[in-house]
Amino acid sequence: MDNQLVEAQINPSLLSKMRHDLIDVLYTYKNAFSSDNEPLGTIKGHEVDITINIDRPYPPVPRKPAYPDSPKAREALDKHIQELIQLGVLRKVGHNEEVELRTPVIIACHNDESRMVGDFRALNTYTIPDRYPIPRIQETLTQLSKAKYIKSMDKLKGFHQNVLTPKTRKLLRIITHCGIYEYLRMHFGIKNSQSHYQRMMNTIFPQNYLKDGLSFILMILLYVLTHALCTLKYLQE
Repeated sequence: MDNQLVEAQINPSLLSKMRHDLIDVLYTYKNAFSSDNEPLGTIKGHEVDITINIDRPYPPVPRKPAYPDSPKAREALDKHIQELIQLGVLRKVGHNEEVELRTPVIIACHNDESRMVGDFRALNTYTIPDRYPIPRIQETLTQLSKAKYIKSMDKLKGFHQNVLTPKTRKLLRIITHCGIYEYLRMHFGIKNSQSHYQRMMNTIFPQNYLKDGLSFILMILLYVLTHALCTLKYLQE
């Protein structure tokens, strides 16, 4: 964490005292921040539960086989699966476990990076929607338009910090060339994931608690119209 503080991206136009005060606050509460070598956090009391509007026997659409992929994609897929298993996000489904629903995955590449993406379109079609309101981006920008100082805090793998109910885990099973795996944590590609996360953020950080702040899905924004010391006070709270 000490190295991360040294490399922290702080507005270079801040006065040296403001910069020093900010680093002091970050260092004092460094345990609130995550590093690459620490286990993934867990948000307690907000288990994700999704309900589908189809009954057994399930139609063939949400029971697709694995998609064909290249040797390079398989290599990347193996790497992502092992990383998610180590983080406690995935587990391999045993050979003696009944599997009713399964979703194929693909590898999405951008430049030299790749990520594993579940094709949950079929499951999402049958998922009963959660219509919890998401903040409108225009209203958020309006609230921030007159702010003099803004601090943003992003959660590390935020969706994956939400655990799934046992019933929901059985719905979020993926099929790959190396077997079937089950998600233990929320996946960003499932229907209602944003609604659930926004509800959770509003519960943990209600508006009267944030004062001059906003919670927008994965991010918390603290802002003030006057002095930078006010944001440091809110940040400590």
